[in-house]
Amino acid sequence: MTQANKVYQPLPLSLSTDVEEEVQQNILVTSVDQVLNWARRSSLWPVMFGLACCAMEMIATATPRYDIARFGAEIFRASPRQADLLLVPGTVTWKMAPAVRRIWLQMPEPKWALAMGGCAIMGGPFAYAYSVTPGVNTLLPVDVYVPGCPPRPESLLTGIMLLQDKIREDTIGKKWQRRDVEPQFHRYLPEGDPIRKELEGLWPPYLDYGAPYQGETFPS
Repeated sequence: MTQANKVYQPLPLSLSTDVEEEVQQNILVTSVDQVLNWARRSSLWPVMFGLACCAMEMIATATPRYDIARFGAEIFRASPRQADLLLVPGTVTWKMAPAVRRIWLQMPEPKWALAMGGCAIMGGPFAYAYSVTPGVNTLLPVDVYVPGCPPRPESLLTGIMLLQDKIREDTIGKKWQRRDVEPQFHRYLPEGDPIRKELEGLWPPYLDYGAPYQGETFPS
């Protein structure tokens, strides 16, 4: 039972003026690389894009059960101009190749690509078919490969985490190098093919497709 005449004394005020302690509590020392890489890997915006059954697994990754939002990659953009991650889920046929290449070119730098499923990696069960590319890496540079037929949402999340690890190692000490692949469609499409003609317009001009053109890229 408390005493009625008990007086509670207030605690003394702490009027510390230690400048170093205030600095330690309010200043965070880091590098520009760490800040940029943290922002980039934590806010990947994929293109709203799908080709085959792997796209169903990609869509499932955005559901509450798997919650791709935990990795900051839930904002699928309908325009490649607003995206920095190209997920290629499914079979890439030669008929679709110009569209895939064009979407990649329309994405701003820096950008990354992830091949999802065996079909996007090397043709899958349709490998060596005349109508299927031997892998999307013949059209654009791929950063992460996620195998499977189709890979489960957990596999896609693992691939995104691997891509985040790769982005973490980027540096602005050197200028961002625009990456591309050498054209290989001439090995699979005959001369005069309309798909080949369209793909030729999506690469810088070459005299010989077996070797890069040594002159000016856009001669006057």
